[in-house]
Amino acid sequence: MKKSYEDLRSARWFAPDDLRSMGHRSRAMQMGWTDEDWHGKPIIAVINTWSDLSPCHHHLRDRAEWVKRGILQAGGTPAELPVSDFAEQMLKPTSMLYRNLGAIEVEEALRSHPVDGAVLLGGCDKSTPALIMGAVSMGLPFIYVPAGAMLRGNYAGEKLGSGTDVWKYWDERRAGTIGKAEWDGVQGGIARSYGTCMTMGTASTMMSIADGWGLCLTGASSIPAPDAAHKRMAAASGRRIVDMVWDDLTPDKIMTEASTRNAVTVAMATGCSTNAIIHLIAMARRAGIPLGLDDLDVIGRTTPVIANIRPSGKDYLMEDFFYAGGLRALMVELGDKLDLSTLTVSGKTMGEEIAEAKNYQDDVIRPLANPVYHEGSLAVLRGNLAPDGAVIKPAAMDPRYQTHSGPAIVADSYAALKEIINDEDYPMTPDHVLVLRNAGPQGGPGMPEWGMIPMPKALLKQGHRDMLRLSDARMSGTSYGACILHVAPEAFIGGPLALIETGDVIEVDIPNRSLNVRLTDEELAQRRAGWVAPAPRYERGYGFMFSKHIEQADKGCDFDFLRTEFGAPVPEPEIN
Repeated sequence: MKKSYEDLRSARWFAPDDLRSMGHRSRAMQMGWTDEDWHGKPIIAVINTWSDLSPCHHHLRDRAEWVKRGILQAGGTPAELPVSDFAEQMLKPTSMLYRNLGAIEVEEALRSHPVDGAVLLGGCDKSTPALIMGAVSMGLPFIYVPAGAMLRGNYAGEKLGSGTDVWKYWDERRAGTIGKAEWDGVQGGIARSYGTCMTMGTASTMMSIADGWGLCLTGASSIPAPDAAHKRMAAASGRRIVDMVWDDLTPDKIMTEASTRNAVTVAMATGCSTNAIIHLIAMARRAGIPLGLDDLDVIGRTTPVIANIRPSGKDYLMEDFFYAGGLRALMVELGDKLDLSTLTVSGKTMGEEIAEAKNYQDDVIRPLANPVYHEGSLAVLRGNLAPDGAVIKPAAMDPRYQTHSGPAIVADSYAALKEIINDEDYPMTPDHVLVLRNAGPQGGPGMPEWGMIPMPKALLKQGHRDMLRLSDARMSGTSYGACILHVAPEAFIGGPLALIETGDVIEVDIPNRSLNVRLTDEELAQRRAGWVAPAPRYERGYGFMFSKHIEQADKGCDFDFLRTEFGAPVPEPEIN
């Protein structure tokens, strides 16, 4: 049943003939609005993450105007509401520290203003989960507009991919095989346009996940940011949200257990970022959907990587993916691994949305019979070193480390780690396991992307380009290598990672999903008795609240008081 004007939230602000509503109307008129702007039509929030310090979102000031055009075309009234920009490159120590703050900001911006639905503009790593978490918790109809990837990078005739090639060329510079001129050439050629990373890093991963979940116009996540189709998509999203409001198409009708499995399957098939695990769990839990590490691992074991995009793939980038048919074509290749009966923001099923899609380049988007990697992008490991789990990206590592044991070299901080990796004469072999701890949700603080531990100079000069690395931190989705991440519980709160010492033997078996230190329970208990908790990172402010309420990586790093199962829904504001 379609809503009437009287059913709209915004009508509570503007429709009554009373003192308060007169005040709302007069102040709207102060901005140039008239009765035609609020009477009989929905007001749509345009939630914009643009800022002058957000390179990935630098075009979203313009795209907001295209969204507004679409809203006006469909008979709605747009109202732009700026929120945090989540600039991955600029926010320190990490944008992950502020993801939940951003989600709160989105939720409260929607709750406190006279709006009936929302268009969410974002794409850089933490913006997508923050926007969706906040909007889901509010429960209004919303549609997500992915920022889109930048154009392919280029240097000396070679394609460059965000992050992935930075790590590669940095290793070569530290090994002495390239000089400053080449390094500067990479710097000037790797980011040639606005838009997010054009590898299948966290940004492209999260945009694809939102698409697979049905939260944006199907296929929108694949459109490069500078392509004219991106403007048309933004306007179409503006038009669509107006009908979604009238149809009361709320997120609970789209984010179901079945569509969540679709989102996870899409993530695994794209060769997704390890960060996807944390954000998928957090978003699903906000929607009241029980999703855990084991659920993700089960889907990963039966979903091969079929997107041949760096870093899991070899030759291609997101621009190539778009030309090959994009996410719609990938979903066609996945076939019955997806539930195509799920609903999308268009009001149509996923099956209807991809019915006409084609794969135009089967080396970019591989068929299931010829995958890039035989299992999904991510694997979940458990054992006495990670009782609550750890993650690794097997498709993007040297296969020799799939089953491995070796002595640990332990760093208690990133500063200590840098001393180890920059020492050309540090005594180590490629069989050692380099460990960074105290870099998790509380230890970082905020779980920075320090888990992409650079290769030590001592090994680089010997010609080695991979080794097993272990951390309670995260890594950029553009990264690669044998990096085990998200060890839970983290060392800072006394997880087993806090107890190991240099020389302890670490055992990894990815096919059997195990991660252990060669110590007995008695030896671990003895060490625990002597462990001293580190001093708190914060004594005031947001950081203090963060430390008191942040959950561990296996639970999505949300605040404990924001879970769907925590207490009653927040009431609508009183209009008085």
